Amino acid sequence: MKEVILKTKNLTKKYKDFIALNEVNIEINKGDIYGIIGRNGAGKTTLMKIITTLSNKTSGEFFLFNHSDNDLTETKRRIGTLIENPAFFPNLSAYNNLKYYAIQKGITDYTQIDEALKLVGLEDTGKKKFKDFSLGMKQRLGIAFAILDNPDFIILDEPINGLDPIGISDLRDVFKKLNEEKNITILISSHILSELYLLANRFCIIEKGRVIKELSKEELDNECSKCIIIKTDDTKKVAFILEHELNTTNYKVIDKEQIRLYDYLEQVDKINKVLVKNDICIKQIQETGISLEDYFKSVIKEEK
Repeated sequence: MKEVILKTKNLTKKYKDFIALNEVNIEINKGDIYGIIGRNGAGKTTLMKIITTLSNKTSGEFFLFNHSDNDLTETKRRIGTLIENPAFFPNLSAYNNLKYYAIQKGITDYTQIDEALKLVGLEDTGKKKFKDFSLGMKQRLGIAFAILDNPDFIILDEPINGLDPIGISDLRDVFKKLNEEKNITILISSHILSELYLLANRFCIIEKGRVIKELSKEELDNECSKCIIIKTDDTKKVAFILEHELNTTNYKVIDKEQIRLYDYLEQVDKINKVLVKNDICIKQIQETGISLEDYFKSVIKEEK
C-alpha cells in the first residue's frame, strides 16, 4: 500500500461571497509527480497556499504525512515550497543567497547548499550575481531554495511560467532528477497541460475552485486516444442511432454539436452511411486523435 503524502477532505476557501476553493478532495502518494492543471484564477495557488499554511482554510481539512492540519509542527521541515519567489539579493551569488537563507533556517551544514545547487545545475555559477541570471537560472535557484532542507515533498506553483522551451526542458530534467534520484514527491501546477504531461504521472484538473477531474497518465492517454469526431445539429439522434443500430455506447457527447466515437475506428465510411440513411445532417465526420489542449477544453466545457 502506497504511503499518502497529502490528502484533502472538502477543503474550502471563501472570501466573502467569492468561493476560491470549493470542497477540494485530492490525494498524493509518495513518489508521485502530481500535476494540477487549471486556468489562471482557477484556484491552484490558493490550494497550495493553504497546504503550506500561507493562507487559512474556511472549512474542510487536510493531512500531511498523516498529520492533521491542526498539528503540522513535525511535518513543516519535510516540505519545500516555491509559491512566491523568495527575495534573493541581486548583488549576491547563488551560493551566498542560499547561505543567507540557510542561516535563517538554522542550517549549519553548508554542504547542503552545494548539494542543492548541484541538483539544479547551478554549481558552476561561481561569483556571478543573481541580477545577471537568466529567468531559467532564477527559477532554478528558487527550486534550490525549496530543497535546501532536504525535504520529502516539494510544492511548486507555476515554476515554468514565462520560460522559453530550453528553460522549460532544463527544469523538467531537474524535477525528474529530484523525483527519481532523491525520491522527492512533487506537487506542481501549471496552466499548460502539454508541459505537465511530459513530467507528471498523475493529474488534477481544477476550474473555478472545484476539482473536476483527477486521473493517472494512463487514464489521460486513454481519454486522448483515437476517435471519430462527429459534428451534427442533432447529437441526441446520433447517440440513439449509435446505440440501437451500431450497438455501441462507447461514445461521448462533448457539446450540443459534437460526439466522439471510440468504436468503429477506420470505418468512417460505414458510420457516415448509417447516419445519412437516418437523415442526420452531418457537418463533419473524421477520425482523429484528441490533443491535450482540446481534451482540457472539453473537460472545462463539461463543467460549465
